[in-house]
Amino acid sequence: MTRRQKIIKLLEERDYSVSELATMLDMRGKGSKKAVLEDLKAVAKIVRREGKVLLIQPAICRKCGFVFRAEINIPSKCPKCKSQWIEEPRFKIEVR
Repeated sequence: MTRRQKIIKLLEERDYSVSELATMLDMRGKGSKKAVLEDLKAVAKIVRREGKVLLIQPAICRKCGFVFRAEINIPSKCPKCKSQWIEEPRFKIEVR
């Protein structure tokens, strides 16, 4: 089973953040989150062809509560308060 197939299987069960997915896939190192983000972009296209959708719960600033756009990305800091205390976005696959 490929890494993207594993991601799809995991996201069909429940929601995960990028860090959680990297841990579940036993990925370590500096580029692990970036690799998972790239995989999620591909997964979004794959599941769309299957009549499913990748749902995104947007990232949130833990300091001021600012809600980021729902996108496949991890913001580095809040545009409102400049805090780097950001809750990662969460992803889940649902059938439409």
